[in-house]
Amino acid sequence: MNIGYMGEFEHEPYLYIRGSEASAMTVYSSGSQPDDSRLSSVKKCVVRLLHIYFAITRGMTLGVRAACFDDQGRIFLVRHTYLPGWYMPGGGVERGETASQALQKELREEGNLVMTAPPVLLQSYLNRTASRRDHVLFYRTLVRQTAPRLPDREIAESGFFALDALPEGITPATRRRLAELVTDGPYADLW
Repeated sequence: MNIGYMGEFEHEPYLYIRGSEASAMTVYSSGSQPDDSRLSSVKKCVVRLLHIYFAITRGMTLGVRAACFDDQGRIFLVRHTYLPGWYMPGGGVERGETASQALQKELREEGNLVMTAPPVLLQSYLNRTASRRDHVLFYRTLVRQTAPRLPDREIAESGFFALDALPEGITPATRRRLAELVTDGPYADLW
């Protein structure tokens, strides 16, 4: 599923795409700094290759994403290391996994979040950005964070934000989903 520049690298930089099926690594020589445009192109190429791989090996891809609110009404957002922008947490549904299990797993992995209420399915979207066969189940739920989410190879930043104080760089799709939430629909068919 669909996140930026995180400042200077402290250690040798790596490009890492989460998942057991694929990973890629770009190593720079000691002391060298990556060219932002080249690194961005490499990331885009790797992500596109993964989309092609998944399109070939899977008939249809299914993902889950959730608007996660805390008890103060703030929404939880993540900024990934491998794509620009801020997103609501989520990810793919793996073989043998239910959408509910995938959602619980992704919330735990991306934010140390546990649901305090059953998730409400708001819409099923076609995500043409990824492929013509990618679908996203979009939920709304209440959550509690068990511990702060520290940055790692997948998540650069994360946090709870008031809807009137969102961070810069919210992705267009995330903005559309938030607008749908605020007005309680109508919900589009395309992600």
